[in-house]
Amino acid sequence: MIVLAHLSDPHLDGGKRAAARTAQVMHYLNGLPGDVDAIVVTGDLTDNGLPAEREQATALLASPRFPVITCPGNHDGYTPYGWPANQVHDLGRFAVVACDSVILGRADGHLGDATLDWLRSSLDGLRGRPVFVAFHHPPVKLHHPMIDEIRLSAAERVAAVLADHPDVVAVLCGHAHTPAATTFAGRPLLVAPGVKSTLLLPWELPAGEMNWRSTLDLGQPPAVAFHILDDDGRLTTHFRLVTD
Repeated sequence: MIVLAHLSDPHLDGGKRAAARTAQVMHYLNGLPGDVDAIVVTGDLTDNGLPAEREQATALLASPRFPVITCPGNHDGYTPYGWPANQVHDLGRFAVVACDSVILGRADGHLGDATLDWLRSSLDGLRGRPVFVAFHHPPVKLHHPMIDEIRLSAAERVAAVLADHPDVVAVLCGHAHTPAATTFAGRPLLVAPGVKSTLLLPWELPAGEMNWRSTLDLGQPPAVAFHILDDDGRLTTHFRLVTD
């Protein structure tokens, strides 16, 4: 059995609120009585990509117990590993392939030719083991007009790569600030809840109030997803509010 903890969008901005909520989630994870195999953070670690924010993210998104895997989001605006910031995390029994979907200076996302070639090559080298593919921008509509306008473009090109690699068990994303589960390229597509805020869905808002100020709820507690891959290949996800 493999267990991943999945969170996203802490938007650390040097202020106390985002820092406190991120620390709350990490304290919960680091204090679990049992183990998870890794913590995956799918982007927007920072709010503006400033050096002080990156330092804060490095300090807060840390674990003395578990590997922490990150990929960049559109708010990060930085490339800690060069550009594009793609990384393979080989954890023995399984791997996480973290892709850079950022278009610098824009809110929407894209996996460019270099990243797609790298993804294909990386997955070729991991055949025979379960692989989770992670990137920030969801590649499908989530039925929220503001998020759908800034999702991943040219998703069919990513789907074509995944179609040739049956070892990919799921795609993990962030960006939407709401937990969601759907499918992409015949695999589960799992969107993490947001740490800093929660996105209200259209039917949760009064008519005519669809804007970023009204749709981002700052009052709901942060949350985390747990993805469990059984030995028989079945994937199960639990979502947990972090209230302490």
